[in-house]
Amino acid sequence: MAADPLLVGIDLGAGSLKVSVIRADGSLVAEASEAVPTTSKHPGWSEQDPHDWWSAACKALPRVLALTKRPATDIAAIAFSAGAHTQVLTDADGKVIRPAILWNDQRSHAEVAALRKQADARILEIGANRANATWTLPQMLWLRNHEPEAHARVKRLYVAKDWLRAQFTGTWETDTIDALGTLMLDAKSGQWSKELCDMIGWPLDTLPPIVAPTALVGKVTAEAARATGLAEGTPVVCGTSDTAAETYGAGMVREGLGVVKLATAATVNVLSPTSRPDFELINYYHVVPKHWYIITATNSCASAHKWLRDTFFRREGDDGRAVFDAMDRMAAAVAPGAEGLFFHPYLNGERSPYWDPLLRADFVGAGFNHGPGHFVRALYEGVAYSLRDCRDVLRAKGLSFATARLTGGGSTSALWRQIVADVLNVEVELPAVADASFGAALLAGVGVGVYADERAAAQVIQIVSRATPDPVRAAVYDRGFPIYRDIQAALVPLNHRIHDFVRGGS
Repeated sequence: MAADPLLVGIDLGAGSLKVSVIRADGSLVAEASEAVPTTSKHPGWSEQDPHDWWSAACKALPRVLALTKRPATDIAAIAFSAGAHTQVLTDADGKVIRPAILWNDQRSHAEVAALRKQADARILEIGANRANATWTLPQMLWLRNHEPEAHARVKRLYVAKDWLRAQFTGTWETDTIDALGTLMLDAKSGQWSKELCDMIGWPLDTLPPIVAPTALVGKVTAEAARATGLAEGTPVVCGTSDTAAETYGAGMVREGLGVVKLATAATVNVLSPTSRPDFELINYYHVVPKHWYIITATNSCASAHKWLRDTFFRREGDDGRAVFDAMDRMAAAVAPGAEGLFFHPYLNGERSPYWDPLLRADFVGAGFNHGPGHFVRALYEGVAYSLRDCRDVLRAKGLSFATARLTGGGSTSALWRQIVADVLNVEVELPAVADASFGAALLAGVGVGVYADERAAAQVIQIVSRATPDPVRAAVYDRGFPIYRDIQAALVPLNHRIHDFVRGGS
């Protein structure tokens, strides 16, 4: 191992693959990203071709390695992260059978209803989570119901980051956290559940061996080294889901500290020494052994921000980052509350606390007094209100935090960070590096002994900014939040009617 070893984290996001290279002290050496396309053949569908992930890795890695100005042999280890639930299915010849159904795909709502009717409480008891359209279990039931030929061909199921990692090592395994994210695992034993798999007719022998997120699972093969620029024989550590990597990379290794993720989706996360199986909560093992992290989540966050930009603000040839900056300035010029303009970020249905894939986004309360900046600010505030909805579910279960660390692309906006602080009425901290690829790099370091253990690695995390809630603004949002919720409740039946209208129903 080099005297100043480098650690690499590779994160597969919903829209791009990102590679981060760090030193053992946590400082960022270099990073690079490559876009990954998503297709949506029907409303609510979200799919990607796994081969695009490998192509993105082969493009991003040589660029980031060149930026380090260090030999590839100085890399002590690499590890991976990606969205949970997303699966890659391969046949007996190792070929990908169909595009991967992403975690944010909502097509399986009928299968969810069937599973809940059949065994709602039992699924929660075994898997520590309720069946929802984001989970692999109902997605694979959809596959059996709608694509039986593809279902019959499956020889192996990979979770997204595991298939990508297999292109580097040729091995087949998943970690404990992503295994739980399939909703096919017995959460108490940590083993695949025959009972859950039997509910959807899924053969157990298609599911991978399970290891720890920090387990050393192989080395970069000669073929992968030629394709990526990595050194042959570089140690490869398993890694975990993106949210697990992010919460860990943000330093959530003690109770009382929350992590709010402002990414494609948004999540509110708290650490717990035990699981909290509940119809309103998402339970995951934590990177720190013998701990859990409990999640509530909203489906659309930075994705809604990008949608607003691309639909209403960006012209062909515009620099996307510059447009975001201009939108920020417009929103900052608008008073808190956006003069009565409200936004609900349900562009792809919603998770906490409504768990309704048929909810739709809206702007409510528009008048002639509202300009472009009002719509941007209303979006920021609407996502923050949705996060408050999520936080209040946790609070009602006795899970709370006084400080939140922000991760995800949305956290780069100082205005949005302040709005989150004001709406949640908690102090918000921004880590120097706040993404899943950084957390994955830390896991790589634990896996090869650069750090003594998971808690030791978290000591290198640095905080670069803080936002303290302003009492005056917080009071405005305290008055606005009940209106936000009443609008949501009033529009539920109309959202369902709109869904039927789009499908051609009455």
